[in-house]
Amino acid sequence: MKKEKIIKITAEFSRTLVGAVFVFSGLVKAIDPTGNAIKIKEYLSVLGLEHFLWTDYILAFGQAALEFTLGFCLLMGVYRKLITFCTLLVMCFMTPLTLYLALFNPVSDCGCFGDALIITNWQTFYKNIVLLACTIFLYIYCRRLTPFYTYKAYWFIVPFSFFFCIAFCLRNYDHLPILDFRPYKVGNNIFKLMEIPENAPQANYRFIYEKDGVKKEFALEDVPANDSTWTYVDSKEIGKGFIPKVSSFELYNEEGENIGMQILSQPEPLFLLVAPTLELASDQHIEEINHVCDFAREKHYPFYCVTASSQDGIEQWQKNTGADYPFLTADDVVLKTMIRSNPGLIVIREGTILAKWHHNDIPNEHTLAETVAACLDEMPLPESNSGEAEATPAKKNRLEGERWLRIISGFVLPLLLVWIYDFLRNRRSRKKKNRFTNG
Repeated sequence: MKKEKIIKITAEFSRTLVGAVFVFSGLVKAIDPTGNAIKIKEYLSVLGLEHFLWTDYILAFGQAALEFTLGFCLLMGVYRKLITFCTLLVMCFMTPLTLYLALFNPVSDCGCFGDALIITNWQTFYKNIVLLACTIFLYIYCRRLTPFYTYKAYWFIVPFSFFFCIAFCLRNYDHLPILDFRPYKVGNNIFKLMEIPENAPQANYRFIYEKDGVKKEFALEDVPANDSTWTYVDSKEIGKGFIPKVSSFELYNEEGENIGMQILSQPEPLFLLVAPTLELASDQHIEEINHVCDFAREKHYPFYCVTASSQDGIEQWQKNTGADYPFLTADDVVLKTMIRSNPGLIVIREGTILAKWHHNDIPNEHTLAETVAACLDEMPLPESNSGEAEATPAKKNRLEGERWLRIISGFVLPLLLVWIYDFLRNRRSRKKKNRFTNG
């Protein structure tokens, strides 16, 4: 009995741990499906699978939904044998993959928790070792898990959780992510993100030189740079220095001048139409974008389109859309980090990000006027995914609360109703069985 109790407790603990990690991992990927697609494309490139780059969003949506569904079904005890087996297959694939990433470091981080929680490749591998051990235990003792539904309700739980997560991915793809885990979120100041504290740790390097077949390491101040008898071989970093959340903010004009800091320092609101790749940018809302540009010009506010595309791409965009606003160029990684939309609109004042909109939610003039009015009154502005005017922090909190309430209710209420129906049906079945047995 004591052994059975230990097995039961261990199984329930493992179920909770693995299920919670899978749900969290799937959820953060679903919140930022574009970021997950970027990471998957990076994986495909380093693994030599460039021919499958077109599957990035398919894999991103599928991965998020699969992880979320497996985690939720583990927590609910649904299809215990099947779900634990599928989870074990996932861990048997991910553990060797993360070992490869840890050994050869082809990508900086695995992206398993998106931008919500960035961990190193070795930390990811150690995490997967623990999860793999728990998953093996769960598969062996899956019958010890307590189910929250009867078998007759399983057919609903699995597809509902999977397609709900797919729908949530679509919502965060067609609009800005409901939560922004990146540095360029609304309210952050770019200048402060670039600051390095006075007591911040500095990177420490050792330089390897060779002389007469003997290699020796030197600190930076001891490097024999003027001694031609020493030959430089390699360098290595032995101490991580402080890395600011934003290392640089470079925007180049047509003359090739970096005017990023200059335009960020302007006291008036700055409108940036961010389009990492103009060749792939949506042109469905050009009229709304042109209205924003006209509004900025009427108010004498700077308006730029920032892109990583070449001059040919810019000229093609101008030809297709009739754009007559100035263009700046920047690194595409920075632009994709700034906003998950191609194109997307950002309002900045003195380096502080005041508002962001997906191209599907480009605001009307009324919303822009309220945004700028709040900006000039130095009122903190929220992120708007819907294009509604949000001029006060109280209204922002209310709208965000309502948005989350709708999403959570849309997931929890159907499951709760099914659980109540399943519980009552199971209780009736037990009563009938008892009457038949006693009769």
